Amino acid sequence: MMNDAEIQIQFPKPGTWQEFTLTPIYQDKGGYRPPARYTQDEIPAEQAPAMQAVVAALVGLAEPWQAVQVWARLGKDVLTLAEDGAYTMIDAVSLTVEAVHAETKGRRIFTVSDYPAFIITDPAAVEFFKFFTKDERV
Repeated sequence: MMNDAEIQIQFPKPGTWQEFTLTPIYQDKGGYRPPARYTQDEIPAEQAPAMQAVVAALVGLAEPWQAVQVWARLGKDVLTLAEDGAYTMIDAVSLTVEAVHAETKGRRIFTVSDYPAFIITDPAAVEFFKFFTKDERV
């Protein structure tokens, strides 16, 4: 099954990582999912460490670029390449980042091609993605 879900994270004050709005975008079984938004205070405590993993990846963005919006998508990444040439595919969250230049206010999109750290293989980040994009929210 193709998963075209994504999570958008907006940072209203670039460089201020503790303030954000998270919006999961996906279709439920009926083909429609009304938008839901979460602020930093509405993220469940057990999901906070995974959000920290996303922020840690963003902090690696070269100065003076600061993230203003992030798109997170679930995909696959190569984990290991064995001696016999075999490799293992694992779930990973990939980030695409829109950043603003602190001085010129110019905008640019950064991808995993620019920053390999934007591929987050931490299982907590994968669970974080699945938590916010699953069909049966409680």
